[in-house]
Amino acid sequence: MTIFRPCIDLHAGQVKQIVGSSLRISAPELPSPNLQSIQDLPPATTTTSTNPSSPPDSVVAPHTPTQAQVLASPSQKRPSAEHVLKENYVSSLPASYYARLYRDHELRGGHVIQLGPGNEDAAREALMTWPGGLQVGGGVTDRNARMWIEAGAEKVIVTSFLFPSARFSLERLQAILSAIGGDRQKLVVDVSCKTQDGKWIVAMDKWTRLTDMEVNEESVHLLAPYCSELLVHAADHEGLQAGIDHALVAHLSRWTSSLPAQHAIAVTYAGGGRSIADLETVQRLSGGRVDLTIGSALDIFGGRGVCFEDCVEWNRRQEAINPH
Repeated sequence: MTIFRPCIDLHAGQVKQIVGSSLRISAPELPSPNLQSIQDLPPATTTTSTNPSSPPDSVVAPHTPTQAQVLASPSQKRPSAEHVLKENYVSSLPASYYARLYRDHELRGGHVIQLGPGNEDAAREALMTWPGGLQVGGGVTDRNARMWIEAGAEKVIVTSFLFPSARFSLERLQAILSAIGGDRQKLVVDVSCKTQDGKWIVAMDKWTRLTDMEVNEESVHLLAPYCSELLVHAADHEGLQAGIDHALVAHLSRWTSSLPAQHAIAVTYAGGGRSIADLETVQRLSGGRVDLTIGSALDIFGGRGVCFEDCVEWNRRQEAINPH
């Protein structure tokens, strides 16, 4: 079954939604201005859940930020010598707010992505809020992977470390797996990609640098024995809310369906999601083998295309139809 997977994207210590193609290594890693103080936010409220799977009288934060809670308008643009980083949304709420929100709605399998330096404290804050409920990526290596697991990550997500000088290293993949005790269930390989000459090429360093790996059946079968999941951002679509890459979703399903049972893996696609109907589309294209992350279009991130509550309800329906 296809489910909604939530995200917490971190840049310069803040939760943001960014147009993926605008990221550059040389971008100023500075907090965005004019954010409301967290101290001004209303306290969490106590609610009695009508969902029998949720704990009664749980304390939750309001899940749809109002104008007084978040900066819903695009942040000020800060020019650099090379480009302008395009931020769809910058939140005044901490990463822990979103971790608590996902925890209270039982949205497992979400990813916390650190886009550059200055995000470790925010990532740790999210993991402490929901130990064992979130994956973490961004700067993960064989030296710190175990640390992130011990900090509360359900799984670690690795990309750039696997591509020294932009060339794939099987030895590095084996090293990071060894660092987490050889447990492939704790490892996610991020093969986020850009299109070039009709092919999907893995992009590293905040999606700014193409590698020598094409995302295809051969590479999926190469990676699968070492991990439990693939995370695939279609970087050309990320943050644009212009529609998902239908062909990539369909191919990911086909490539993973041909894996032997002992190497079966989950797949999460992100990039371009703009309506709740995209969950239905991904389910149809993939036969329920690929999950979908929606970011910029969500109301909790200032978007207007998708209601967070609708995504929660989608997951509940899928789990009722396909109980574990």
